[in-house]
Amino acid sequence: MLHLHSTLAIVLLLALVVAILITLANYAGNKPFNRKIALIGLISAHLQLIIGFILYFTSSRGFENLSGETMKDSVSRLYTVEHPIAMVLAIVLITIGYSKAKKIADPKKANQTVLIFYVLGLILALSRIPYATWSILN
Repeated sequence: MLHLHSTLAIVLLLALVVAILITLANYAGNKPFNRKIALIGLISAHLQLIIGFILYFTSSRGFENLSGETMKDSVSRLYTVEHPIAMVLAIVLITIGYSKAKKIADPKKANQTVLIFYVLGLILALSRIPYATWSILN
């Protein structure tokens, strides 16, 4: 499961970068909002969240490991507290951005909304990824 979660993280980051770049091009060129491209980023994020929740609640590094000792150790704190909270918040931002944008009639505003929320979600996700566990890097 950890290998799947690490691999899907790469897929998610690529999907977000592609969605952001295409939306940026649409925004700059006054083109319509492309819901399908934004949806790819949203679906990737939610799939990653499901796998992450499964890992968190079944892994020894997850929910079972919450204690004062965990908070004293930076690596344990990253896996048990910081990473899960940051990723949930990042996916909430992505979801809000997509949901708001699909309700906006003005294409420029819809593209702008996705750009803002997806970029914020991407930055937050990048800030708390435990890169040492990535399957592609090991």
